[in-house]
Amino acid sequence: MTTCPQVLKHQLLQAGDYELKLTMVNINDYDYNLPTELIAQEPVLKRDECRLLVVNENGKIEHKHFFDIVDYLTDNDVLVVNRSKVFKARLLGHKDGGGSAEVLLLEKIKNNRWKALGKNLKEGQKINFDNKYFGKIVKREGSEVEVELNFNEEIIEQIGITPLPPYIKTKKDFSKEYQTVYAREVGSSAAPTAGLHFTNELKNKLINKGVKWEEVVLHVGLGTFLKVEQKNIDEKKLHSEYFEIDDGTWQRLKQYKAEGKRIVAVGTTALRALETGKQLGYTNIFIYPPYKFKMVDSLITNFHLPKTSLLMLISALLRDRDWKKIYAEAIKEKYRFFSFGDAMFVL
Repeated sequence: MTTCPQVLKHQLLQAGDYELKLTMVNINDYDYNLPTELIAQEPVLKRDECRLLVVNENGKIEHKHFFDIVDYLTDNDVLVVNRSKVFKARLLGHKDGGGSAEVLLLEKIKNNRWKALGKNLKEGQKINFDNKYFGKIVKREGSEVEVELNFNEEIIEQIGITPLPPYIKTKKDFSKEYQTVYAREVGSSAAPTAGLHFTNELKNKLINKGVKWEEVVLHVGLGTFLKVEQKNIDEKKLHSEYFEIDDGTWQRLKQYKAEGKRIVAVGTTALRALETGKQLGYTNIFIYPPYKFKMVDSLITNFHLPKTSLLMLISALLRDRDWKKIYAEAIKEKYRFFSFGDAMFVL
């Protein structure tokens, strides 16, 4: 018997050979109440001075600061970060005939055509952004549109705005802070936020201690933060995001894994790239209990929104450690949540 929100599905898991398991997934099991005052509205003054909740393998919780992560990592650890860079994807303009309009670019399709989000926009509509720069809506499906721009990425960086998440209400410009210190490849419409806590000084301290540092690319789309729907569970698929792991990095990671080193993903985006099991392309991998991890052993992450795939991923990595108790402890201790919030290290 299958009812919503409780969905009974078969899930294939890899454990040497493929094993067929019967899995009960209840979306409401990934819900929680968060006081609005714990949603971080701005970053801490120094990135690595945020708080760090450490979840040990036995379930014990420790309360630290992010710079203390040096004490938990050794020369047997490999940190894997996502070096994707957020671009100024939010374009503000006016429709022909009057009325304001906003387009949030998600992914380049070809030439100057983009997949984007836009409300109250019609096919064929022209949007004027700045003087001679405009876009035309060529296709629409729900809130998602395809827009043809008459300008390239260089102009987007000049006239666009860094798209902070909607739960951040501040009017201050945090575009620099909403970028990791090691970001290089432009392509994300949202930051891989677990990496925001690293400074160059902390990175160098870890490398000097013998911790291996590896970088992958996964361009983050806004679908990462959407609530999970029944269709996602039925199909065991999420939105697609483009990623790259160069051959040298992939070969080193496989060698580290074979040597028994601990692979520590910095953020759910790096984890999704690693668990996809290939080096290039699009991933729509959907990780939820009782998923068996193939590459990643530990995770550095932020605290995530309820009923999202990210929270389900965390639950899978925690295994028999109850995510609800951990989040309740974080709320009790007044940790700061979401993009500019505090961090968690799952050992």
